[in-house]
Amino acid sequence: MSFKKIQSALISVYYKDGLAPIISKLHEEGVVLYSTGGTQQFIEEMGIPVIPVEDLTGYPSIFGGRVKTLHPKVFGGILYRRDLASDVEVANQFEIPALDLVMVDLYPFEETVASGASDEDIIEKIDIGGISLIRGAAKNFNDVLIVSSRSQYGEVLDIFAAQGASTNLEQEMCLTVFMMFYLLFFVPLFEGFMEFSSVCVYGWLSVFMRKNSYRKDSI
Repeated sequence: MSFKKIQSALISVYYKDGLAPIISKLHEEGVVLYSTGGTQQFIEEMGIPVIPVEDLTGYPSIFGGRVKTLHPKVFGGILYRRDLASDVEVANQFEIPALDLVMVDLYPFEETVASGASDEDIIEKIDIGGISLIRGAAKNFNDVLIVSSRSQYGEVLDIFAAQGASTNLEQEMCLTVFMMFYLLFFVPLFEGFMEFSSVCVYGWLSVFMRKNSYRKDSI
């Protein structure tokens, strides 16, 4: 089975424990790193070059961090098909770099709900960009490696140690299957909270919360 070299990676994670060895290995292998916010700072503090996503998109993080990666240059770099000439042509036309590795996890929604946090805090832990990046990378698993949980870091590091910053289709599919189970766990939590809080979400996210309609300590 043939191996594909990882040329560039988008890394933006909530949990940083266990991340440093992977960052070091990617840097050692010459992989270009893109990142945002706290993860970008984490990489910079390691003394490793990293390109802020805002340098790629031309937009800063806005609306209190709600919008960072939702941009065609990010999702285009994940979704364009490397073996389809028309996709490659469009990527070149709009200067969209290929993103071969996506390391993204989700905000701690479950923990925030369980803590009895306010409605406002809980809503801010509803992940939009992260879950979209994960799904985009999974859709294009032929070309993109998706790492969606810190529990995968050891496996990924073992792969890189054995064969450098490269993967084969079987490995990409295995990590994608893990991601699918990950989302199957996350989405019901989110939907359960939405139902409990009298929040209606069908396609468009419209929030009409009834204040004081339930005891917060019952969450």
